[in-house]
Amino acid sequence: MTTRHDGRSPGQVRPLRIEVQPGSWAEGAVLISLGETRVLCTATVEERVPPHRRGTHSGWVTAEYGMLPRATQERSPRERDGRSNGRSQEIQRLVARSLRAAVDLGRLGERTVIVDCDVLHADGGTRTASISGGFVALALACRRLLQAKMVRADPLVAQVAAISVGIVGSVPMVDLDYPEDSRASTDMNLVMDGSHGMIELQGTAESTPFARAELEVLLDLGAAGIDEVLLAQRSVLDASGLA
Repeated sequence: MTTRHDGRSPGQVRPLRIEVQPGSWAEGAVLISLGETRVLCTATVEERVPPHRRGTHSGWVTAEYGMLPRATQERSPRERDGRSNGRSQEIQRLVARSLRAAVDLGRLGERTVIVDCDVLHADGGTRTASISGGFVALALACRRLLQAKMVRADPLVAQVAAISVGIVGSVPMVDLDYPEDSRASTDMNLVMDGSHGMIELQGTAESTPFARAELEVLLDLGAAGIDEVLLAQRSVLDASGLA
């Protein structure tokens, strides 16, 4: 069996930890660690909606994503004046689309949940970690709304998790770290619900095209990896102390 540079097998996810941040002002806050990648995810509830949702009696879920200047090996410029770079905009739209799949916006009422994903340390998989951690923060915020009787029914209707997969040196593998991602001939991000329903699939052949059979292998690896993330999410939510 192929052994990766960090000792993992091709189908092995990096050590995963999701920690609730009880001292946060946010309605939901967690720190997710996936290997050396660490992302702080906070969910904020606002009693207003964007203009296109006004009068609809339903809410909205959106996201923002950013990296601290030294989250990477070399310092990156701080994003200023609320303007994100192209990569950050693309990722935060992905996170927002993914998390909206977890919520019945009608049950939310005319309020917005903003999920902020701040990368503290990047070593590959920051967008998938943001989705997986962001879901837990969103779930905690929804539970607080229900606990405070601000909503009649739990807005959360599905569990959402994400993982990266790719082909490195002709070997399909799950949860690529930065050295693997930088060498991958195929790079893919998978977002699924708790029943393996596909929410989003982002896949790119970085060099040579990949075959359909390889895609099937990657999907199977990704589904197994997502099962691990789903289990970790449920464990954290069950232990959170919120009904």
